[in-house]
Amino acid sequence: MEDNKFRAEIARAFDAARSQNPLAPSITNTVTQDFVANAQLAVGGSAAMMYLADECESIVKIAPAFYINMGTAMPFYAETLPRAAKTCHELQKPWVLDPVGIGLSELRTKILLQLKDFKPSIVRGNASEIIALAKLWGLINVAGGQVRGVESTEKVSDAKIAAVALAKFTGGAVAVSGEEDLVTDSKEIIMCTGGTELFTKITGSGCALGGVMAVYAAVASPLVAALTATTVFNLAGSKATADANGPASFKVRFLDNLYNLTANEVSEKFRAVESLFESMFNFGVVAFPHADSLEVTQ
Repeated sequence: MEDNKFRAEIARAFDAARSQNPLAPSITNTVTQDFVANAQLAVGGSAAMMYLADECESIVKIAPAFYINMGTAMPFYAETLPRAAKTCHELQKPWVLDPVGIGLSELRTKILLQLKDFKPSIVRGNASEIIALAKLWGLINVAGGQVRGVESTEKVSDAKIAAVALAKFTGGAVAVSGEEDLVTDSKEIIMCTGGTELFTKITGSGCALGGVMAVYAAVASPLVAALTATTVFNLAGSKATADANGPASFKVRFLDNLYNLTANEVSEKFRAVESLFESMFNFGVVAFPHADSLEVTQ
């Protein structure tokens, strides 16, 4: 893993989002639309919340990236989500998938099976969701992947094989969120820690992270986009926790910190993540070798 290269690419992605103001429209959880949009704006992106299939197809043609979150599934999602993903695929536009609530209904299962053909650039979810998606798409055959609402019943480390399998299949990146975060493109597997418990006390932190990944996917490769968003969220979350009185003040301070971060600060934190992991401090990155030896069903 070329750490200097990653730090430089993260800094470039961070600055590019601020300077280019890329539009990253979303089909996302109705409960979290405001938070997703504000997080995208805070990192320099532009937001638009979509529902209708024809509008999604039209905006994909002009937007450099797109975000699909299963969220609060609506009956019309059966048409909207596959058409949006198909348009992204046909136009070679990067798109991010968050398979929230996978397995909770026949509708979600049917949609996700269709989305397999359109290979998302980034898949983001908790450990259970990532395992369940890899199983649904026939990429792995292991136990696990049981979801409870939007919560995970597995640890992030349990999803390593599933994440690598998904990344190898899509040719993109996978980000597994939890107490620590795993980001992989099937060749590199990077473990990052350093967020905050308060992310679990507010609604929509995962949804917002997916939306921010879409912003960075508009200006960087899937792996760099996922790493940049993860590092930015962990850093802003840690800063916000320092003077938050609880979940409500944390949410406000988090958005402020997200907005006020600098490229140098973020790239330096990625270096600190790497160097401190081996000493078992608060931040860390480690790469697992030989990820490319995993056999994946195509």
